[in-house]
Amino acid sequence: MEAGNQTAVLKFILLGLSEDVDLQPLLFGLFLYMYLVCVIGNLLIILAISLHSHLHTPMYFFLSNLSLSDIGFTSTTVLKMLVNIQTQTNSITYEGCLTQMYFFMIFAGLDNLLLTVMAYDRFVAICHPLHYTVIMNPCLCVLLLLLSWLICLTYSLLQSLMVLRVSFCKETEIPHFFCELTQILKLACSDTLVNDILLYFVSGLLGVIPLTGILYSYSKIISCIMGISSVAGKYKAFSTCGSHLLVVSLFYGVGLGVYLTSGTTHPSRKGSIASVMYTVVTPMLNPFIYSLRNRDMKGALRRLFRSGAYSP
Repeated sequence: MEAGNQTAVLKFILLGLSEDVDLQPLLFGLFLYMYLVCVIGNLLIILAISLHSHLHTPMYFFLSNLSLSDIGFTSTTVLKMLVNIQTQTNSITYEGCLTQMYFFMIFAGLDNLLLTVMAYDRFVAICHPLHYTVIMNPCLCVLLLLLSWLICLTYSLLQSLMVLRVSFCKETEIPHFFCELTQILKLACSDTLVNDILLYFVSGLLGVIPLTGILYSYSKIISCIMGISSVAGKYKAFSTCGSHLLVVSLFYGVGLGVYLTSGTTHPSRKGSIASVMYTVVTPMLNPFIYSLRNRDMKGALRRLFRSGAYSP
């Protein structure tokens, strides 16, 4: 294939989930519905936490930021796909593709790190309850949030700048519904060894270290719960981290499956269909998991709806 400088690549072609014209209205309606459920659900979580002072604790502080990150995560990918379906186009500009890739990596990384921080919060709450307010003080919570943002912004910016040095072939079709870094690098005609090394090294660090931290935290949590004599005490302790554990399992289980399949030499639409679970379904389910399995959140949402119903 004839290679060309990246500045000559004016657009990429997003092949999407299907080329069947008859399926496009169905896909548009389905993804619009899932996107609205995701945004409204996460906004309700943020609003309930903001309006109820008894939820102004470290756990709910991080939960509200996770909901905000999920909104950005889904908006980055789904909105462009909905626009493409509605306008019957499947192209995205070179600049737009890099921008989408940049924000996708930010919010995906932020979800990862926030889940790790929330695991640490549950570890302190269950294993060191008497020192919880001292350890998880507001300054530490803000510092952990800012550190998570800084890591994600730096990593995403570094990866995006590295893509700028890559030249692409004339064939710029991406078998996906959004611009993903691994798929973009597979279109390159120039050498991407440095990009691949950086991708797998940093992604490994951002994947292995947080996951190790989560597993360590929960190993200590389970050990502490097993040491509680009463059944009621065990249930109460586990109920405080059950929702988070379910979200972590969903996030890492689906994400790991998607990225193991995306590493194949010949990408196909099967990978993009699997990515729907990772990029749309999981952020959509998070508000339901936290609200249905958490007594405080259910109470806050109930009062929120009641206040809205009685407001003029």
